Order: sequence, then C-alpha cells, then structure tokens
Amino acid sequence: MSKYIEVKGKSQYDNDIGPSYRPSACGPVTAYVLLRHFFPSGPIPSINELYRTLGSTKIGLPTWRFVRQLNRLLGSQWHVKVCHVQQAIEQIDEDRPVAVKFDKWFKFKWCSRFSFDYHWVVMVGYEYVENQLHVLVHDHGGRKRASRVRSIPYEPNKKILTFVKIEPLKR
Repeated sequence: MSKYIEVKGKSQYDNDIGPSYRPSACGPVTAYVLLRHFFPSGPIPSINELYRTLGSTKIGLPTWRFVRQLNRLLGSQWHVKVCHVQQAIEQIDEDRPVAVKFDKWFKFKWCSRFSFDYHWVVMVGYEYVENQLHVLVHDHGGRKRASRVRSIPYEPNKKILTFVKIEPLKR
C-alpha cells in the first residue's frame, strides 16, 4: 500500500529567500509549499514574509508557534493541529500533504542517529518497504541542490517526529 501526492517543492536556499534566513528557513518553506498546494491560485505570502509571520528564528521554528501562527494566518475556515502518524496517513489519503518536523535536539535524543537532526519538511506520501512504513517527504534542498522527494523510514525516526495536519473545517 502506498500513496503519493504531487506537490511542487521549494529549496530553502533559493535566491528569493533572504540569505540570513536560508539556514533556518525550513519551517517557512514547509508552510509555503503547503499553502501553495491548498491555494494554487490564491495569493501566498513570500517565504521571507512567512519567516517573520510564523516567528521563525535562527535556531528554528517551534511546533507550537508553527501551529498557532498558521491557524491565525488561515483563519476560521481551516484547522492546523499536531497529529499522530495514522492521522497523517489519513490526511495523505485525502490528498492533503502534512508538515513534519524532525527534532532530535529539543526532544533530547542527542546520541541517536536520525534522517535529519532538526528539519521541517512536507510529507507528500507514504509507502511500505518490506512491511515497514516509510514517509515520503520533500526535503527542501541544500546549498547547491534542489528540493527532492525522499523516502524516510518511520520506525528509526519516530522518537523525534511531529506531524502537523492542515485541513478545512467541515461545515
């Protein structure tokens, strides 16, 4: 079983992002990619604006702030909330990508190895490889590398993962 949503990725090192923001722009880039997916023809704030609006810092963007500020930005018709992996998979099944944060530092897992130490990415799908869940994420690129989709094993990373769903309110 697997599912993949086609989402246009973005590198946090693109020239349209302020040079001082680039090393810590993964949270705003995640928000930007998600907003562009949910509102393809609507006006989307720039990543530089999102960096300031979401309250990003040089050491990153806390999950609580990402959730609170994105809820404010989207308004009462949308709901942004931390969720568990099964809910994230359900969001993917509904064609809604999910924000994912890898955070080894603030979860105090300093001595273990993970796919990322600290990084916000966009979950665009999932797959099972040899009966093991893998999350498909856009990694937001590098200094000389475009954003790309990566398959990340869930089990060895689950201790440091936080999923954030963004869904329209049902009325």
